[in-house]
Amino acid sequence: MSLVWITKASYLRDYQIEIEFNNNKKGIVDFKNHLEKKIFEPLKEIDNFKKFKINSWTIEWENGADFSPEFLLENLDFHSA
Repeated sequence: MSLVWITKASYLRDYQIEIEFNNNKKGIVDFKNHLEKKIFEPLKEIDNFKKFKINSWTIEWENGADFSPEFLLENLDFHSA
């Protein structure tokens, strides 16, 4: 498997982010059911969830929380994009 990283990410609605990868795959990830761990607790507040940025390879929030690009790719809904 080649290395993948995020090239673009845009907040859509609720806990959904549209994500584009360096391999030209694009779709929507719904994070609603992926915020159980303690580091993700602040992201349950939608205003905090919206405050993400792209670091050198994935999306990251102000508190340091992130998801691996591989996880995001596996959870991508191609039909919604």
